[in-house]
Formats: sequence, C-alpha cells, structure tokens
Amino acid sequence: MKQKLLLLSLSLLLLTFTKVNAQGYNTGVGFRAGGFENGLTIKHFVKSDTAIEGILGFRPGVFVVTGLYEKHATAFSEPSLKWYYGAGAHIGGIDDGRRYRRYFGDDEFYDKGLLLGADAILGLEWQMPEIPFTLGVDLHPRLELAKGPFLDIEPGFSLRFVF
Repeated sequence: MKQKLLLLSLSLLLLTFTKVNAQGYNTGVGFRAGGFENGLTIKHFVKSDTAIEGILGFRPGVFVVTGLYEKHATAFSEPSLKWYYGAGAHIGGIDDGRRYRRYFGDDEFYDKGLLLGADAILGLEWQMPEIPFTLGVDLHPRLELAKGPFLDIEPGFSLRFVF
C-alpha cells in the first residue's frame, strides 16, 4: 500500500512539474526580501497575463499587508522571462513606536499607529527551467497616507515555488 501511495505521489509531482515547465504557472508561494520589510508572498494568475499578489511583510516593530493587481508580458522574446507592472494598496501597523525607516530620506520616528496607502510595482520575473521556481526583482513605489504623506520606492527580490 505504501508503494502505491508513493508511486501515486511521484506521478502527481511529475505531472505538476511538467505542467509548470510547459504552460507557465497558476500560483507561486515564497519569500520576498525588500528594502523595508521581508516576508511572504503569494501570486495567483486569474488570466494568462493577469495576476493578483499578496505580500505579508515584517520588520522590527512593523507589519504590512499589501495587495497588488498585476499585468504580465513576455520580456525580450524569452518565454521564461516576464515583465510585470501593477497597482494596489497596503495596510499595516507600527506596534511599539520604533523607528519607521523610509528607504529614501532620513529616518523618522513615529508612535504606534496605522500604516495605510497606495502601491505600485514594476518588475521582472524568471521562471527557472526544469524546476518549479521563479526569481523576481522589482521596484515597489508606495505612497504612505496615514503617517505621511510621503512617497518611497522599495527595491525587492522574490523567490517562489510555483505550481
């Protein structure tokens, strides 16, 4: 029985990898390292060229949840390379009045409170051949309204497992 279950699991895994390599991917889950927060990211395609992305970011004393709507297109005539752009919003909080560092500009000190604002993203993503992972780099401008207003541009790097 264990051998049949193992064989079935390996077969499903192989089918998943084959689909990923042949047709792109539907969903990717992974990590994002950014100029502000580091955290988790999930991207799901609702159409072949349209995705929604969620980012849960953390840094000492701060958490931020970001939602983005993104359009994707082939970059440099290479099917495994996609550029994308999009827009969305973020909400979060400062829980203990630590320094809230802006990427460009001086550090600013804020008391506890709400973070809320508008976001954009411009990036490039590479789907690795033969394995179900993507690497991405992006610029993530954000307009902070609740503690601002001010505009910052956060560079980021993502690694996702795709299926």
